[in-house]
Amino acid sequence: MTQHQITPNLFLASQSPRRKALLQNMGITPLVIPADQQIDAEAIETPQPNEDPIAYVVRVANLKRDLAQQRLQACPPSELPTPQPEDLVLAADTTVALDQHILGKPSNKVQAQTMLKALSGNTHQVHTAVSICRMDGAAKDTAVVSSDVTFAPLTNDWIDHYIATGEPMDKAGSYGIQGLAGSMIPKISGSYTGIMGLPLYETLNMLRRFGLR
Repeated sequence: MTQHQITPNLFLASQSPRRKALLQNMGITPLVIPADQQIDAEAIETPQPNEDPIAYVVRVANLKRDLAQQRLQACPPSELPTPQPEDLVLAADTTVALDQHILGKPSNKVQAQTMLKALSGNTHQVHTAVSICRMDGAAKDTAVVSSDVTFAPLTNDWIDHYIATGEPMDKAGSYGIQGLAGSMIPKISGSYTGIMGLPLYETLNMLRRFGLR
């Protein structure tokens, strides 16, 4: 068996290039499920009133996993192989929380600016939930990894420059630690890859328990 041959297959219910790359760096080549145009991704990721951040990421990750499993069972996309009972579906969700307040993806530059100003000089939490199941539903599991992230004080000029790069616009909390924002983060406590969107240690342990070697 070569490094990139995996049994069972791993279907990745995420369009995030970061999650795909993290798995590939570990020698796993996931089969990325194309986005379902009939599903409103924004609605799925909308927090419920007064929802706890950890409960939120668990709910969303499980929902993404279950929707992907159902889609693969009913009518798998033509570019993917036919799923087998032992194949796996992996979904994940990441949120940023400041004082238990969920900071999602900004819908415009003003929202991004507001979030970054709130994070400036403060410590916040990043929660990532990873949800895995077998295609036949015989087993499923979910893990949550939480990390503390401290931002240095951010000047208005830096925030404006960062927003102008476009990097904050598709990321929870309006930043990505693997990008330019990483230069303004002097301290983290937890999982660096979890902050990126997929905690590798916990994810790989889960996959091994599901039979992926």
